[in-house]
Amino acid sequence: MSSQFVIAMINPAIGMLFAAAFFLLWTNQRGQTYILLIAASYVASSIGFLIQDVGPDFGNEFQRIPVNICFLMTGYLLIAGVVKRYGLRIPHALLGGIVAIGAAGLVWFVLIRPDLTGRVLMVNFLLGCISLVATVKLYPVEKRHFIDRLLFWVTVLCTLNFFVRPASIMLLAGSFTDFGSFQQSLYWTTVVFTQVMISVLFALTLMVAIALDLIAELRREANTDKLSGLLNRRGFEQEAVAALGACDERGHAACLMIADLDHFKAVNDSYGHAVGDRAISLFGQHLTASLEPGMTAGRIGGEEFAVLVPNADLGAARRFAEALRADFPEECAGGLPPPLAPTVSIGLCLAGPGVELYELMNRADEALYHAKR
Repeated sequence: MSSQFVIAMINPAIGMLFAAAFFLLWTNQRGQTYILLIAASYVASSIGFLIQDVGPDFGNEFQRIPVNICFLMTGYLLIAGVVKRYGLRIPHALLGGIVAIGAAGLVWFVLIRPDLTGRVLMVNFLLGCISLVATVKLYPVEKRHFIDRLLFWVTVLCTLNFFVRPASIMLLAGSFTDFGSFQQSLYWTTVVFTQVMISVLFALTLMVAIALDLIAELRREANTDKLSGLLNRRGFEQEAVAALGACDERGHAACLMIADLDHFKAVNDSYGHAVGDRAISLFGQHLTASLEPGMTAGRIGGEEFAVLVPNADLGAARRFAEALRADFPEECAGGLPPPLAPTVSIGLCLAGPGVELYELMNRADEALYHAKR
């Protein structure tokens, strides 16, 4: 086995390895179709390198057309996956247009006006354009975690690699006369190793991003009450403590509201637990729809709910609570068996400087008992 064959197999082997890894990740997160796009991109890359470096030589340049189309599709699928990860619209028309221009250019440089140097520069330029699309799309996205910033800069590096590398090396080494000299050139050596570096860097960054997404999803599930769709007690306490601390640091007011469905035991006894669960679900939906930005809400007990209202005085919080209380029976219309029209009682308290959440909850509970009386 020659050393040239071993070098030629580096990129196809790495591509198929990463394709298999991303496919396995997708089988456990089938709702995340962007992972499947990334897996497909590595398959396309491997096919391109296999046709170019391992496949039989038919004695003409025609096979270079599918090779480079595979490379362009690699960029298309990879960038589409990265963009989709952030919930952004994939610019299929733009990316597809770049691939179509590439296909037409390949026909021109291979069959009509053969020019190896022109073909190499064109393919790299178009791959740089595809990568630039992701750079532009990701630039305004809020990068909350280090991995988001790293993924953006890897995309920038990929863009610069396609724009700067071929032009700079050709200025030093000159153009190519035939494919044999091309494979022995300094340019091709840099392609093999820079492609490996960027491919591995992209894949590892995306794998870490997928793992962090999965951890965040598991954390959301662990902190979410499935019946109401709100945070459970643990999730509410974690977020409310953080929100209270932020208000305290900035000197902003905050209020805590505790709501309790009235006569809930009687509802269960008279109509059954399924109807009681439905009432809890309806109030959770009503509360979710009523929340304003920055508010934290959770179900902290059987029929008990809590809402932290930041940056608000007692008057503003009371208006919000009163609207929530008054509109609830109407929201239940049609969702519960008549004549059941559940009501809710609400207790409010204002957070003073340095107050702990548990103290605040005790005071809101006292206000709730007063409201029920």
